[in-house]
Amino acid sequence: MQVRLSEFSEEWALRFQDEVQILQSIFGDEIQRFEHFGSTSVRGLKAKPVIDMMCIVKDIDKIDTFNDRMASLGYDVAGDWGIAGRRLFRKGGEERTHHIHFYQFDNPQIERHIIFRDYLRAHPEEVARYSQFKEELTQRFNLTSDYSPAKKPFVSEMEKRATRWFSEQQSKMNSNV
Repeated sequence: MQVRLSEFSEEWALRFQDEVQILQSIFGDEIQRFEHFGSTSVRGLKAKPVIDMMCIVKDIDKIDTFNDRMASLGYDVAGDWGIAGRRLFRKGGEERTHHIHFYQFDNPQIERHIIFRDYLRAHPEEVARYSQFKEELTQRFNLTSDYSPAKKPFVSEMEKRATRWFSEQQSKMNSNV
């Protein structure tokens, strides 16, 4: 798939909310909470215009019982897609619009994603740096199959900073108690 990098759009939050309504009608109370994460959830960050959604559920195994229904509605059922304990559904085919990640409430991936999102939201200078890096990558790579792996080392380093920041925030909160 071609890399499509876009300027931040307020529309992304609306598309997230629209999809929440659709998923609630399908999964009902299986989903405990929804989170918008990834680049489209961070104001000012350039992104592939694909909404990353996290659906936090009580029992990840129950999600598999919805595969046929999701496929009939046009979602690509991707299983765990290389991440144990996740179920991934993709929407939009080659013009992908959504990646919907299901995690059981106790999966450590949830916190990792939320901390990274919140770190970026709190650090506009990191958003600018990350956007610039993405722009540079799009000059070198046309396909997401090349672009995404090239981005990993940069993101991993930024995730480490995010984790340190989160730990410091927790320490400050605990010392104020």
